[in-house]
Amino acid sequence: MNRYSIHPDAHMGRVQLKVSQIERSVRYYSEVIGLELTSRTDTTAEFGVEGSGVLLGIEEVADAQTPRPQSVTGLYHFAILLPSRQALGTTLRHLAEYGLSIGQGDHLVSEAFYLNDPDGNGIEIYADRPRSQWQTDAKGEYVMASDPVDVESLLKLAGAWNGLPAGTLIGHVHLHVGNLPAAREFYVDGLGFDVVLHFGGGALFVSAGGYHHHMGLNTWAGVGAPAAPANAVGLSYFTIEYPNAEALDRAVEALREAGIEVANTPEGPSALDPFGNRAVLRFA
Repeated sequence: MNRYSIHPDAHMGRVQLKVSQIERSVRYYSEVIGLELTSRTDTTAEFGVEGSGVLLGIEEVADAQTPRPQSVTGLYHFAILLPSRQALGTTLRHLAEYGLSIGQGDHLVSEAFYLNDPDGNGIEIYADRPRSQWQTDAKGEYVMASDPVDVESLLKLAGAWNGLPAGTLIGHVHLHVGNLPAAREFYVDGLGFDVVLHFGGGALFVSAGGYHHHMGLNTWAGVGAPAAPANAVGLSYFTIEYPNAEALDRAVEALREAGIEVANTPEGPSALDPFGNRAVLRFA
């Protein structure tokens, strides 16, 4: 029996986060990150960019707990993909004006910057290099690194800041998991992602359609790390978007064939990985 392979046009969609203070997070994601606030209630908010659907949702949880960094499974970071290197330079200059602590990495396939929201939720903001420049090794896996970014050349490209531009997407989601074999069973054997990189001994990158990664899975919180409490800040769910209803139906069928329970939720069909991370499946 052939392994189910995810549709090559599948990609990441909305990320939903749990936060402790809605007002603080609304200001952060609109003013600092530069997403456009598109809807708001007393305890929830949604964000996008011009021409997009919802890229990020946030919800305030009562009596929110903040786990120690890298102590539980869940969100490591979600990654905002910008449409150009110039947009990355403009965004970097804007972020620098806030005096934030910003990490960086030239990953060869992309250039990225890292920061945390007020609740410690990890964010990557990045731009891809052209696919023609991505290299693979003898095993066919992508060659990636964490070299210093050429910040000076990026800032020379910076233009006027008007928030994150049209064409901005959720590029990937990177999770803490309890062990890689079980993660592989869910994300590769169940959801059908292709393995594109083993990163050291503690991380696995998977994707659809030959992308450098749509999902990062790591055990950096420790093998056997527990799931976060229900009222912890962090990830509520992430979304995988399929190009049509037929591709979505096939994905749901494949999960069930793999023995993974699929629930019908208001957001769409969803499944929990072995570590409590919820994947919602939708078609665009």
